[in-house]
Amino acid sequence: MSLEKFLILSAVLFCIGIYGTLTRRNTIVILMSLELMFNAVNIAAVAMSRFVTPASLRDMALPVTDSSFSSLQMILTGQIFALFVIAVSAAEVALGLAIVIAIYRSRDTIDLTQLNLMRW
Repeated sequence: MSLEKFLILSAVLFCIGIYGTLTRRNTIVILMSLELMFNAVNIAAVAMSRFVTPASLRDMALPVTDSSFSSLQMILTGQIFALFVIAVSAAEVALGLAIVIAIYRSRDTIDLTQLNLMRW
């Protein structure tokens, strides 16, 4: 596959995530749409890391020495960024679900249109 196909896939997933975030009222669906947008960014970052890195850096032997460590770091930049995004999104989901459970226990609903008051 080419870089363009990965970027198109990423853009389509991101647009689906934005649509789900802006049009849905259910908090769980909104959190899932945010995760979809995070994963679209991950696909784009890994694809750019794979296709934009110079071929001379990708094809070189990878013994870990001081001189090749910066080359290895340059090759894996997208993958490392994706791992950080996954870690942050896992924390976001855990916090979001905790908030949703707390709201459901106090109000018996998770519909965002009915949560316009800040008092409990």
